[in-house]
Amino acid sequence: MDFLLQWIAQYGYAAIFVLLVLGIVGLPVPDEWLLTFTGYLVYRKQLLLIPAAGSALAGSVCGITISFLLGRWVGLHFLLKHGSRFHITPERVELAHRWFQRIGRWTLAIGYFIPGVRHVTAYLAGFSELEFPTFAVFAYSGAVIWCATFIGFGYLAGEHWDEVSRKLDRAAFAAAAVAAIAGAAYFLWRRRRSRES
Repeated sequence: MDFLLQWIAQYGYAAIFVLLVLGIVGLPVPDEWLLTFTGYLVYRKQLLLIPAAGSALAGSVCGITISFLLGRWVGLHFLLKHGSRFHITPERVELAHRWFQRIGRWTLAIGYFIPGVRHVTAYLAGFSELEFPTFAVFAYSGAVIWCATFIGFGYLAGEHWDEVSRKLDRAAFAAAAVAAIAGAAYFLWRRRRSRES
């Protein structure tokens, strides 16, 4: 954390942008903590609201777009070369694509608030060949809500931002556990249903 504090103190808006790009792509950056701290710095008038929010949003958008493109290019290449070894058929890829078209795209927006989920949804969207305009609408609107929420928490919490950030982290991990259980239950239900049919 001290290293991140030094980065933000030294490089300001550029540090917020770079750290969020790396965090969204999947490197171990405490994204919610970073956004809450950004809100606190705005509260302290060490950063200006519009540039800080713009840097956070740009970093989030760039990070999730990179993840989507990696999922599209690397994932598709991997499928074509090695898919059969893992029983990944064109039919299953099409099924994943249809799932994203139906309800999966909502995970692009909601997934920001669940640790671990936001790091994989864009890869899966690219992997399933979701159309970019659809991806952009859901992923970028989710980024706006996510950045505004946590920067707002940091600003409103003021000097208590760190305590609020820890509470938010606990709530986020609880949400991740619930999402994992729900996802596993849905997967098992679909598997059982396909066997019966």
